Amino acid sequence: MAIDPTRFCINRKIAPALSLEAFFQLVQRLGLSKVELRNDMPSGKVTDDLSPEQLRALTEKYHIEIVTINALYPFNRADDALLEKAEALLKEAKSIGAKALVMCPLNEGVAISPQQTLEAMQKLAPRFEHYGVQGLVEPLGFPISSLRSAVQAQQLIRDANVPFKLLLDTFHHHLYENAEQEFPAEIDVNQIGLVHLSGVEDTRPTAELTDEERIMLSDHDVLNSVAQVKRLEMLGYKGVYAFEPFSSELNRWTPTEIERQIRFSIELLQA
Repeated sequence: MAIDPTRFCINRKIAPALSLEAFFQLVQRLGLSKVELRNDMPSGKVTDDLSPEQLRALTEKYHIEIVTINALYPFNRADDALLEKAEALLKEAKSIGAKALVMCPLNEGVAISPQQTLEAMQKLAPRFEHYGVQGLVEPLGFPISSLRSAVQAQQLIRDANVPFKLLLDTFHHHLYENAEQEFPAEIDVNQIGLVHLSGVEDTRPTAELTDEERIMLSDHDVLNSVAQVKRLEMLGYKGVYAFEPFSSELNRWTPTEIERQIRFSIELLQA
């Protein structure tokens, strides 16, 4: 399976201890150019202590493309506070040249109806269009999530008649117990805007897995992320794959180890 290296993206979550410049340098050393930035890093800010102008200067220096800011949460509880947060993130995305903003559903054991989620999309869509930023809806497979199904998320996007796309995550696909029944016949790969990749070697029951177990890809990955990617490729997916591990173990990884892990994960996908 040969995937063009330009389709690989590195989520900043893999390098929590690195400054943005050091992160960009690492990505460049790997021969890659795409990154996802986040608003949940230690600084609490997408750009840490850099101004938009300073960040843009770094992206130009290291030839970096900002694929997304991750994330607007909880997008499907579109009250005044959420809309204010969306406005701020969209404005920031535009100012730093980020192409998309990830949208995550409420994940706190509180039900939100499909209709409410649809209406939230319709309320948010004009704001995304105003700033020229792509919205990426990411279902979360946790049992407490208010939107778990990728197929349902795509259907809601269609029913809402909004220009959002699906963000598919191999970890969350694995967590949602009906995913394999729904996915093969009903997913539209042309409406997938991004795929998140991670790996899990922990063998506890699926419903007990958390972000803490998410590392990089391996030969012992219970998510079968490599197989998930092979299927997406066979179905015709042509988009970007972003590596997004979450474990606190990553805090101890040196830049050399981060590079080794990324290279090995890419090798597994290219085999």
